[in-house]
Amino acid sequence: MAQAQLFEEKEMTAEPEGRRISVLLPLPLAGPLDYTVPDDLKDRLYPGAVVEVPLSGRKTIGVVWAGKAAGKKLPLAKLKPVERIIDVPPFREDLMRFVDWVSAYTLSSQGAVLRMCLSVPAAFQGVPVKRHYVAVADVPEGIRITPARAAVLKVLADGKPRMAPEAASLAGVSDSVVRSLADAGALAALDISVDLPYPQPDMSLEGPKLSDEQTVAAEAIREAVWEGGFKPFLLDGITGSGKTEVYFEGLAEALREKGTQVLVLVPEIALTSQWLERFEARFGVEPIVWHSEIGQAERRRAWRAVASGDARVVVGARSALFLPFRNLAFITVDEEHDPSFKQEEGVLYHARDMAVVRAMLAECPVVLASATPSLETQVNADEGKYTVLKLRERHGVAVLPEMRAVDMRAEPPESGTWLSPVLVREIEENLGAGEQVMLFLNRRGYAPLTLCRTCGHRIECPSCSAWLVEHRFRQELQCHHCGHMEPIPEACPTCDSKESLVACGPGVERLFEEVNHRFPNARTSVMTSDTVQSPSETAKVVKEIAGGHLDIVIGTQIVTKGYHFPNLTLVGVVDADLGLRGGDLRAGERTYQQLVQVAGRAGRAEKPGKVLLQSYEPEHPVVQALLTGDGDAFMAAEKTARAQYHMPPFGKLVGVILSGPDMAEVLEVGRALAKAAPVEHGVDIVGPAPAPMARIRGQHRFRMLLHAKKHVKVQKLVRDWVLSVKPKSGVRIKVDIDPYSFM
Repeated sequence: MAQAQLFEEKEMTAEPEGRRISVLLPLPLAGPLDYTVPDDLKDRLYPGAVVEVPLSGRKTIGVVWAGKAAGKKLPLAKLKPVERIIDVPPFREDLMRFVDWVSAYTLSSQGAVLRMCLSVPAAFQGVPVKRHYVAVADVPEGIRITPARAAVLKVLADGKPRMAPEAASLAGVSDSVVRSLADAGALAALDISVDLPYPQPDMSLEGPKLSDEQTVAAEAIREAVWEGGFKPFLLDGITGSGKTEVYFEGLAEALREKGTQVLVLVPEIALTSQWLERFEARFGVEPIVWHSEIGQAERRRAWRAVASGDARVVVGARSALFLPFRNLAFITVDEEHDPSFKQEEGVLYHARDMAVVRAMLAECPVVLASATPSLETQVNADEGKYTVLKLRERHGVAVLPEMRAVDMRAEPPESGTWLSPVLVREIEENLGAGEQVMLFLNRRGYAPLTLCRTCGHRIECPSCSAWLVEHRFRQELQCHHCGHMEPIPEACPTCDSKESLVACGPGVERLFEEVNHRFPNARTSVMTSDTVQSPSETAKVVKEIAGGHLDIVIGTQIVTKGYHFPNLTLVGVVDADLGLRGGDLRAGERTYQQLVQVAGRAGRAEKPGKVLLQSYEPEHPVVQALLTGDGDAFMAAEKTARAQYHMPPFGKLVGVILSGPDMAEVLEVGRALAKAAPVEHGVDIVGPAPAPMARIRGQHRFRMLLHAKKHVKVQKLVRDWVLSVKPKSGVRIKVDIDPYSFM
């Protein structure tokens, strides 16, 4: 009897099937939350649907998620219902799996990753419409047709919908005439979305004739796209070899099938003006551009077009990986070696690696293109994980530039200057021949340090462990870490000595000053992220250089990004040793890549190019690799050294960054983590130690580093370790899987 009664109670409390649903919110929660399914939505709520749900007295957007909710399972009576389904296409399964994968790999919450997919709130609020008018077929009888009304009807006789101000302007009348005709029934009103559809690529256009080498590579990519399925390629081509035209062929193949979409990731979207021009010449339209600088209205338009499948081609920064593509058929990562593909805030991920994962989950080919592939990519290629396509000839008649080192110990510049006599002579000859010069110095501003000659005081940022950089163009001192700015003082802040402050070291602005003094008749410009702050400004400067309106261009790494300047024949690297200082694991590799890229700007057309590397250590392996052109030997030596010490990609690194306003409390949490550190074969943990940048934005910082052999599954190890220590209030623990910055 008791058993029967218990069975009946279970039947009565059993949960009706399909009444509970999990919703993932774009918040750093432990996982999805449970909600109830209203009767009117029960047939339309399934994984991937974008919904609005209540949360803590407000409404928020989320996505219906497969799997169980986080935390304790609450009874249905305590759950809140889903409010409504948002009128956007549901997320596809491959994107949802991508969110889960990135979350698990980076040890970030699923909600933090989802936030990158739902980064455009305006996309979920509906699209604004504007009222347009068209002429009706038969004007109702009895309407008085004045000359003004007749003029409006004549304008609208072509059948094209127009807003009242446009129609009135073309007819030479006031807006009220148009609206009075509509009220009388002579015009029909149409509410048309402000988000017009994007034009579609013209697949009838043909690209330029490819060389034999390019044709072989393009055919391999085209075949993989045609067959479908995941297949990763490394497109390893020297600067000027035409890598873009090769992967354009794969892109074109993908677009031939109706409804397919392609994604091209570039390291810095503001620097792609020439790429966009080449794309438009090849496909007849501009691609959809995605980056943080576009306005909210355009972001909404682009996001919704990607979600619906109307956006066929997207070129964007790393965040474009998280757009909700309907049918992703091809991905390219251009300049895959570029360090800016590593996200250093929020969810810490590397866009190159995540692009490969996205392609794998979407079951489509992916091309990693570079003149200087990263060691991680090269090792994957060596192990047969990537198919290698090589381009070893410059396109057309162009040849690689001549490379020379200037030993600054033997031929130093004059006191207070930064250009060696050798480089000055080469610039004079180049300008005399009517050709262009590029000077590369990867240091913004006028000088990296301002100090007092009287007392030795160095002007530092009040919030960071960094010197303030002088920007003489703006008459300001700036911190390049937190953005703090202040006027250049007239006297020393410590000893009050006047005219005692001196700028130490060169920046591009100081180099500009020297160049103007030496070559007063040359048309000179500085190209940095301070002087060109938008894609339109960048495009303007690039056109000036390409059009021959500038003689000397001085720039930071912004000038190294694949530009083609036919009359640029001399590149001077002012400080070839700059990137080699410090203990960065990838310092040599990164410097080599950067200098190859900047050298590749010289001699890209008929005229031969020349590159001069000013160095105080010309015997350094990086400089020698550039001079001999034997990058393979240099990278092989890098590979051997990394393998010997089990460093990435032959081992694993995980950074743990502790930060907070109270240094003692941050250090206390660090010591607790050190005490709780796992003891496991093949795993070493060092720290806590003050970070090289010990304070940023007023936050004290300590770092720990986990080094593991390649076979160790570091994610579970680190998750359990970090969760075993309860941080103090105000102390933040950030985990960086595969760190690229050690600051």
